[in-house]
Amino acid sequence: MTKPVRVRFAPSPTGFPHVGNIRTALFNWLFARHSGGVFIVRIEDTDVARKVEGALEGILGGLRWLGLDWDEGPEVGGEYGPYFQSQRLDLYREAAKRLVAQGDAYHCYCSPERLTEIRAEQQKRKLSLGYDRRCRDLNEAERKQKETEGITPVVRFKIPLEGQTSFKDVIWGEVTVENSTLDDYVLLKSDGYPTYHLANVVDDHLMEISHVLRAEEWLPSVPRHKLLYEALGYDMPLLAHLPMILGPDRSKLSKRHGAVSITEYKERGYLPEAMVNFLALLGWSLDDKTDIIARDELVKHFSLERISKTAAIFNHEKLDWVNGVFLRELSHEELLRGIMPFLESGLPEEVKRPVSEEYVRRIVPLIQERINKLAEAATYADFFFLDELEYDAPLLVGKKMTAETTLKALEAARDKLSSMESFDHDSLESTLRPLAEELGLKAGQLFSPLRVATTGRIAAPPLFETMMVLGKERCLERLRVAVGKLGNYL
Repeated sequence: MTKPVRVRFAPSPTGFPHVGNIRTALFNWLFARHSGGVFIVRIEDTDVARKVEGALEGILGGLRWLGLDWDEGPEVGGEYGPYFQSQRLDLYREAAKRLVAQGDAYHCYCSPERLTEIRAEQQKRKLSLGYDRRCRDLNEAERKQKETEGITPVVRFKIPLEGQTSFKDVIWGEVTVENSTLDDYVLLKSDGYPTYHLANVVDDHLMEISHVLRAEEWLPSVPRHKLLYEALGYDMPLLAHLPMILGPDRSKLSKRHGAVSITEYKERGYLPEAMVNFLALLGWSLDDKTDIIARDELVKHFSLERISKTAAIFNHEKLDWVNGVFLRELSHEELLRGIMPFLESGLPEEVKRPVSEEYVRRIVPLIQERINKLAEAATYADFFFLDELEYDAPLLVGKKMTAETTLKALEAARDKLSSMESFDHDSLESTLRPLAEELGLKAGQLFSPLRVATTGRIAAPPLFETMMVLGKERCLERLRVAVGKLGNYL
């Protein structure tokens, strides 16, 4: 193909963008950037009744968050605009009028009630569903009679009754369909708004789209579109229908699998770099072993030939793992900036706001290896901020220890710590390890109840670093509470 690459992402503001929509946008963006082409955003907003408030902002905001910048479209303009289909209605009406005039389309006056009856009867008789072509061959007098009755018709495309329609898809290869299996579909609705079939064909031609990359679900529509391209005298773009995304149980991806809007992933603390990495590997691969790949490498290596026919599996655990890898590649300052909003919103209400950025800066190195999402910072770090910890006394009892020996160890540790002048890592280690020997304990036996006493949990960041951040006074107070808990337990 010699003409320049021009691809489009054409969402409808009838809902917020989910992972399937965004994967389509990403593949178009990667192909454009790899080819030095143009990535266009076109808003297909002709379904007025189903338009959702805030959906457009959600779509554009999701693209911006992922760094999928567009060369033409809303907010940036371009010479092929307007980029909202609701502002292009005259173009579709003109095309429909031309198709009727040249005999490739016709006016249909059938009521919605009649169409519903036809469909019910076809279902009852287990026939293929579709319009019965009642209005296809109305004569002039019959059409005028319908119009005098005040019926506003739709415009239907006149599918050839015989023969075959073949097309080639970059991913699926050669596909051939019998024309007898296709129905005379609607091009222009009675309200003057186009269907997807007409609008996307007209727009793709006028915007000089070279490749159409879209979801596999649109593959059965291609024969209709090809016939429409031919009737209008347009060249059809190259097609690539992207494989489905399924849940881990291989059923259609739904909210129970994690198919929420892209905005929700942002709100849950996923990094845009991780989402791009994860989504790129849903149906495309660099090789059979690479799971982590930087954006510039994706752009460098992306090709349509490596897109798979096989349905991609949305594995939420893998997404969390990928996100964790990217989180651990952040500098401490980058992670600090990332988790601050989540700490402000996620820590318990009793924690004083605003949260001290300087204090969090000391915590960041301790939790970076433990979290997989920014939002998890509040869960993993809440004990650094709380005045009172909630845990049961038996949790304090160390391995192969009794409540009595644990109480003795905690009291001894409190005495040692209270006399320390310096409370840094080396001082804590040189104080507590010898204490374990004095008490006839292994270091882990002493450190375990100390960890519970200071953090309220059995798994926490490294003990000495944690105690340093908490500070001497807070550690002594928590040890005092722990001794009291254990004393009451005995």
